[in-house]
Amino acid sequence: MFDAFLMRAILAGVALSLAAAPLGCFVVWRRMAYFGDATAHASILGVALALAFALPVFIGVLLIALAMALAISALQARGQTLDTLLGVMAHSTLALGLV
Repeated sequence: MFDAFLMRAILAGVALSLAAAPLGCFVVWRRMAYFGDATAHASILGVALALAFALPVFIGVLLIALAMALAISALQARGQTLDTLLGVMAHSTLALGLV
């Protein structure tokens, strides 16, 4: 009925949804739904810095994403709200990456 390629794609989709569902619940529970968007915007800065310093793009994106996560964690410990931090970090890293 289905060929092997389609069956493997369906199984991969089901497995991915089973793996991502608990993570999605955790993200919503912690009120961090905007975190993925902020990380994606920060990755543009990572790409720009990696290209500027002739590093692999993966390394640049990884370093910037980790720096952003650590900065958000440190600032949240000081009492800043998470939504505000994510908004400021997302847009400031996007602006720096585009400049």
